[in-house]
Amino acid sequence: MKSDIEIAQEAEMKPIIEIAKEMGLEEDEIELYGKYKAKVNLEVKERLKDRPNGKYVVVTAITPTPLGEGKTVTTIGLGQALNRIGKKTVTCIRQPSLGPVFGIKGGAAGGGYSQCVPMEDFNLHFTGDVHAVGLAHNLLAAFLDAHILHGNKLDIDPFSITWPRVVDVSDRALRQIVIGLGGKANGYPRETGFEITVASEVMAILALTDSLQDLRERLGKITVAYTKDGKPVTAEDLRCAGSMAVLLKDAIKPNLIQTLEHTPVLVHAGPFANIAHGNSSILADQIAIKLGDFVVTEAGFGADIGAEKMFNIKCRYSGLKIDAAVLVCTVRALKMHGGAFKVVPGRPLDKDLVATENMEALEKGCENLEKQIQNVLIHGVPVVVAINRFDTDKDQEIEFIKKKALEAGASNAVVSEVWAKGGAGGEELARAVVKAAEEPSEFEFLYPLEMSIKEKIETIATKIYGADGVEYSAKANRQIKRYTELGFDKLPICMAKTHLSISHDPNLKGRPRNFTVPIREVRASVGAGFLYPLLGAMRTMPGLPSEPAGMKIDLDDDGKVVGLF
Repeated sequence: MKSDIEIAQEAEMKPIIEIAKEMGLEEDEIELYGKYKAKVNLEVKERLKDRPNGKYVVVTAITPTPLGEGKTVTTIGLGQALNRIGKKTVTCIRQPSLGPVFGIKGGAAGGGYSQCVPMEDFNLHFTGDVHAVGLAHNLLAAFLDAHILHGNKLDIDPFSITWPRVVDVSDRALRQIVIGLGGKANGYPRETGFEITVASEVMAILALTDSLQDLRERLGKITVAYTKDGKPVTAEDLRCAGSMAVLLKDAIKPNLIQTLEHTPVLVHAGPFANIAHGNSSILADQIAIKLGDFVVTEAGFGADIGAEKMFNIKCRYSGLKIDAAVLVCTVRALKMHGGAFKVVPGRPLDKDLVATENMEALEKGCENLEKQIQNVLIHGVPVVVAINRFDTDKDQEIEFIKKKALEAGASNAVVSEVWAKGGAGGEELARAVVKAAEEPSEFEFLYPLEMSIKEKIETIATKIYGADGVEYSAKANRQIKRYTELGFDKLPICMAKTHLSISHDPNLKGRPRNFTVPIREVRASVGAGFLYPLLGAMRTMPGLPSEPAGMKIDLDDDGKVVGLF
């Protein structure tokens, strides 16, 4: 079998202008970035506003493992499969961060014969949107420090500053730093740090805005510090929001590429799901849902994270309602959740994990699948389980997962082979999704915004994670009190937690029980429109492993990219 990058590099792509025309875009509604990439102008929303919406499908998963469950592969393969059975489909996904690309995870273009192309462009600089986000974010940080240096007319309390700097590299050495050393000409010394660019509130705003005017307004609301008498200091106060909007005037336009089977793909924004809300942009979905019979989008990590945030944050701001969800799992990942095997990224798999049946481990691991199904159903969304099949999977294991999924309330459970077969390997899944999407929609939010901050946090912790309760640090309690006094308490909640467990603790696999969620602190992303509590030891800047993926990435003698996956 060829590698993902070999398959991608051998693909025969159509000129992107042809893809745009086939999906219903007019020539003056796209801006070409070479032959195979384009941006979509936002004016198309006005032309399409009276068209009926297509069906809206989100792809989520069980709790991720180092094995990879194939969520993006399934997202892209399902879009191809829906087109094969006669449903005009547009796929919407996030742009990957360069941190994971050169770290552990690698790229995010899908894999096998369910990829989007051009794969190298997609996984690397693409059209520069992430760089624009980082520049806008760091410009605000520079304005803030310059304001304090030049007299501090706003009377900012330097100890209240909450706005770090960002860089799109996993670099743990930058988590906590001191700036302003070297004398007054270099500013005032203070502690600060870096986050990864995709954790920036600016990235979250890009994903949640619905117009250039709304983007400008949201940027102005970003709260970066507080005055000495406790009033919030915003980007508008620092007179930086206008410049930030100018830097993002092209980044706000969704990017158009294609799959290996020429299904259109809108790629836009890239907020992390374990830190931010983990979904592609509202703008991409609003455009796609007018152009396709179906829109297939992806929510980051497991259903307890990306899907929960899509339902309760993204859908609140977009006004769109989910018609059906696909929950991806694999036999080997469920066995791992069963506790019988330990998987270490980059190391060979235990032969018994794939070579032998272990129904006891599989049954225990299916508790994770059952809980994640419930996490979708609690929002009134029908769910289809996609079993991403590997050659080593046994028929008995597959049938057992199907049985457990149906017992847990899934509308259907089917095998997916889109990695090996492309759209042809997902036709059964596509038909199941069409049937599920035709069921009456009973979509509902998990909590009303009128709840207090603590009530919303505790609702997510108990109903989605299965926690017994929540405990707050003294710092978190002070922050919650301040946000309530400032009127931020009516915002939705975006939990920042590990993606490796339904709980806050990455070591608790399967379906954790009898635990309490610790809230270390609560931060306010007022411009994005949410509060985000940090659970346990959650970090907003990843670190590189001992052997990062970037060690294998290079150019061959012909200048061709190798080692990217």
